[in-house]
Amino acid sequence: MENNVTNQDETIVASAINADENTAKKRKIKFFTAGNMAVMAILTAISYILYMFVKFPLPFAFPGWLDMQISDLPALLGGFALGPVAGCIIIVVKCCLKMPFTGTACVGELADIIVGIAFVLPASLLYRKFKNRKSAGLGLIVGSFSAIAFAILANWLVLIPFYSSMFGNGDAAAGLAKIVGMVSALYPKVTTDNFYSYYLPLAVLPFNAIRCIVCALITYFTYKPLSKALHWEIKRKPKKADSSKENTENAISADADSSERVNGDDV
Repeated sequence: MENNVTNQDETIVASAINADENTAKKRKIKFFTAGNMAVMAILTAISYILYMFVKFPLPFAFPGWLDMQISDLPALLGGFALGPVAGCIIIVVKCCLKMPFTGTACVGELADIIVGIAFVLPASLLYRKFKNRKSAGLGLIVGSFSAIAFAILANWLVLIPFYSSMFGNGDAAAGLAKIVGMVSALYPKVTTDNFYSYYLPLAVLPFNAIRCIVCALITYFTYKPLSKALHWEIKRKPKKADSSKENTENAISADADSSERVNGDDV
């Protein structure tokens, strides 16, 4: 009799624990909630405005077509708050919204998607794993190096060949010669043969390093003050997480009382 009751108690407790775990899993899987969508929409709108309007060149240091902008900042905040998927969605939607106004047949926007994801994804993945300031700083550093590397590759393999062909009306060599003429004031010794040796290390690398450092610093020092606003839905519903724990504790205590009553009768 006592063994049967004990087995029944263990089964009930195990069922209660499994139900609690299943509830927690469902809560984690539920990503596209109204609150998350609202936060992503707001951050995407801010990112789009920064991408379209808040930018400026640094002609004294870099070629005029390299505009300094911090439109990846909202995506980093979204990635830290809601996870890497949210950060990547913000990057993609921001660039897609700009595509109707593109002057590069969407090639520039596609390159910005690649570089933006290369920045946001490693940073938000590392922060998500440890959730502390050290992981945030490390993630931003890794994301910056990743973005710089992908920016160099995108310019070397995609952007410069495309612009050369566009400026030369299909003649890449003639287009590249025009680009060389545009940067000759900054790099007097540049030629069509050594263009990449000047442009990639002296323009693309430092330009993207500055851009990533600015975004990373702002993110590092503003995320915590903004964290409550970015997690407003989670803060609004704390009781749901506690209710499942209370149900499990109540089930365990009820089983313990039942077991004590049965044991008392047997004695």
